[in-house]
Amino acid sequence: MNTIACYKIVYEEQDIAVATDRSLSFDKAELKLGLYDLNAIEEATKLAADTGGIARAISLGGDCLDDSKLRKGLLSRGPAELYLVKDPSLKDADTNTTAKLLSLAAQKIGFDLILCGEGSSDCYAQQVGVQLGEILGLPVINAVSKITPAGDKVVVERTLEDSVEVLEITLPAVLSLTSDINKPRLPGMKDILAAGKKPVKELTLADIGAGTGAPAIETVSVLAPKQAERKRDIVEGETKVAEFLEKFRSELK
Repeated sequence: MNTIACYKIVYEEQDIAVATDRSLSFDKAELKLGLYDLNAIEEATKLAADTGGIARAISLGGDCLDDSKLRKGLLSRGPAELYLVKDPSLKDADTNTTAKLLSLAAQKIGFDLILCGEGSSDCYAQQVGVQLGEILGLPVINAVSKITPAGDKVVVERTLEDSVEVLEITLPAVLSLTSDINKPRLPGMKDILAAGKKPVKELTLADIGAGTGAPAIETVSVLAPKQAERKRDIVEGETKVAEFLEKFRSELK
């Protein structure tokens, strides 16, 4: 089974600064692999190894794809090959543009199964996986918590609120995974050294047959949530429960 893991490069959340006008500054924020995408990378690698296939990873974006540390970090986690669709217009690609371009690149590469994380670590729109499957005209399932190969099919489990749904899906297919499907590996020194020898293939929009990577949706602004001032109203003493409840009720009105 040949697998493709889709991933996104995002900013380290703790490095993002919030200005007084609630705007965000990424000037001092480092880049990293998306947290939820690590599950897709791990599962794609495991499934390919268990079935004698090849695990590949793919991402699209702008100059962030040039980061050699992130390339090696990705490949040290198991995939045999890395594909990068690079263009300046993809720096802020929306979910629909991302899904369209991933579909073109995936068809060029070839696959049996495409895996996505449950959402990106920054926007967490949870839309790319389902849109990708729709564009490709393939079976697409989200919230997958377990995958079992079964010849030209896979059996997947979806853990719902009060039940576990078991589905049999004919390949090729697209799956979006939950973060509890596996525990992403921590690469060792041997993995890191081997990563430097794995192929990295850069693709342009023309290479995958795309005319443009311009987003269909314009982001007007991104602001941090408003911060409410703490009341600093402290009720002390074990016998002050009634007083506390009264204050609590008054705040809810």
